[in-house]
Amino acid sequence: MDTATTPPGAPPLTFRDATEDDVPALVALIESAYRGDSSRTGWTTEADLLQGQRTDEDDVRAVLTAPAARLLAVERAGELIACCQLEHRGEAAYFGMFAVRPGLQGGGLGKVVIAEAERVARGAWGVGEMHMTVISLREDLIAWYERRGYRRTGRLTPFPYGDERFGIPLRDDLAFELLVKEIGDGLPQS
Repeated sequence: MDTATTPPGAPPLTFRDATEDDVPALVALIESAYRGDSSRTGWTTEADLLQGQRTDEDDVRAVLTAPAARLLAVERAGELIACCQLEHRGEAAYFGMFAVRPGLQGGGLGKVVIAEAERVARGAWGVGEMHMTVISLREDLIAWYERRGYRRTGRLTPFPYGDERFGIPLRDDLAFELLVKEIGDGLPQS
């Protein structure tokens, strides 16, 4: 288990690979960060763009069982408070399923999680880039990623309209944009 720096007096964060036992809690965390009224407590909500589910147990299990993927669970005092998916894709790692409990958003936890994810991807796979896709209309979220060193590529992928596994769109102009960050020299870190 890896631990990260936390504010003075706060219990340390623990990063670990998620397990099958974590699946229901991971789904609840991801849903709470992006959909429904609970997501409005934080700033990462997609509730004005999409209704329905963000993920489900099958999607989370698919990440857990994929041979080139990891799902990091982030805990404080044994309580799940954040997570993210990492997937090895050649010279890059894909970063997704990123969620921080809504009431904890805006306090720096996301910065710590993404930095740890970049460190893990470099160390595990020796990749030099991190890739992610973000709904292109999410200007505040994209600006947050840009402050972390990610850059917009302008490469768009259409939103999968009609596939309710990704949610029920409230707009007809949704697309995913690829964001990229150089995270190292591509050599495994020790």
